[in-house]
Amino acid sequence: MARWTDEQVGNAVGLLLRIGVIFAAVVAGAGGAVYLWRHGSVPVDYAAFRGEPQRLRSLSAILRGAAAFDPLAVTQLGVVLLIATPVARVGLSLVGFILEGDRKYQLITLLVLLILTASLIGRI
Repeated sequence: MARWTDEQVGNAVGLLLRIGVIFAAVVAGAGGAVYLWRHGSVPVDYAAFRGEPQRLRSLSAILRGAAAFDPLAVTQLGVVLLIATPVARVGLSLVGFILEGDRKYQLITLLVLLILTASLIGRI
C-alpha cells in the first residue's frame, strides 16, 4: 500500500472540501432557481410559520423528490450535501492517516467520525 505524506492528505482534503461545497451550492442553487421560476410570483403569507413539509424530512424522501425533479427536494438535497461535506472530509482524513501509518491520528479521527455519524443519526 502506498504511503501518503501530510501534504498529500492536506491537498486531498482541500480538494474534497472545494468540490463538495461547489457541488452542494450548484445543486441547491439549481433547485432554488427552478422553484423561483415556477413559484416566484406567488405571494408569501408570513402570518403563520410553516416548517418543512413531511416529504422533505427524511433522506429517502428527499432523494425520491429530487429524482422526480421537485425543486424544493433538490434544494434540500443541496443542503444535505453541504452537511455531508465536512463528514466526508473526516472520512477522507481517516483514510489519509491510515495510508500515512499515523496510529494516533487514526484513532482520534475515527472517534470524531463516530461522534459525527452518531449525532447525524440522532443517537447522541
